[in-house]
Amino acid sequence: MRENFWNNLPKPFFVLAPLANVTDAAFRRIIAKYGKPDVLWTEFVSADGLFLAKNFLDKNGEPTADHPLLLDLQYTQGERPIIAQFFTASPERMEKAARLALKLGFNGIDINMGCPDRTIEKQGAGAALIKTPELAMELIEAAQRGAGGLPVSVKTRIGYYRDEIETWIPKLLSAKPAAITLHARTRKEMSLVPARFEHVKRVVELRNEHAPEVLIIGNGDALSIEDARAKVQETGCDGVMLGRAIFGNPWLFSETIPSIQAKLHVMVEHTKLFEELLGANKNIAIMKKHYKAYVNGFDGAKELRMQLMEAKDISEIERLTKEFTATLERQLTSLS
Repeated sequence: MRENFWNNLPKPFFVLAPLANVTDAAFRRIIAKYGKPDVLWTEFVSADGLFLAKNFLDKNGEPTADHPLLLDLQYTQGERPIIAQFFTASPERMEKAARLALKLGFNGIDINMGCPDRTIEKQGAGAALIKTPELAMELIEAAQRGAGGLPVSVKTRIGYYRDEIETWIPKLLSAKPAAITLHARTRKEMSLVPARFEHVKRVVELRNEHAPEVLIIGNGDALSIEDARAKVQETGCDGVMLGRAIFGNPWLFSETIPSIQAKLHVMVEHTKLFEELLGANKNIAIMKKHYKAYVNGFDGAKELRMQLMEAKDISEIERLTKEFTATLERQLTSLS
């Protein structure tokens, strides 16, 4: 059996949510450098996409080195412990994905049972699994078979149309996942209402009753590490997952407050890393959502942000940023 890294985490622990087209390989490296969380997740990856793309499979049915989805499964040693998250409604392909994660050296496997994207739900995956608990159990068992002793966890919600904690969570607990991350909203609510952490408290009570060894991670609207600590105190959960608070703030988990110059420097570093790791397959326009967050809350931010949105390439982004930083430093020098 491989070591279960969850057993070695501090209590409470604070982890980074898997965010599609946000926590990619480039951004995770930046986060690990400037404010590493206790655990990192990959973006969610389609197990179907991994094993149904025949043009990218070898004679054994395994993804070849040029499979585009392998880009989402690249990581560095500095990101450990790191979990590969998959979605599918096929136990067979979930088992294969878990086996691939084992081969690639991940520390754990996570099954997405909470994504509300309609395309994913039409496949029977993501939040749709809340409506098919027997299939959800099959997926967990399949992942555990393929994982070769790596811990298998689940990320889900409190219910589909309504609160279903009393039936849904005991079912998950019966499969003995290493951890359950609970987004404290229903699928119907999306992120349109405040997360209700009293539901996390109830899940902790159910865990204590049914499967004390399973870790419970609260998720939803945690704005800072201080806020996350308060949520742990409020609910008794083992840790908290933070998501949107990471935008423009790779220092989130270190609780460092960077200067404007530092934020802009890291923004350019992040852009260059994106181009290096992902630029051949992903559009640099993905970075623009990050610029909105990095360039915010200081004099001249709006003007610089507008220029960055129109920039054609990395060299122009770097030039605009250097010019703004130089002007800012001259202003600070004149005031001193």
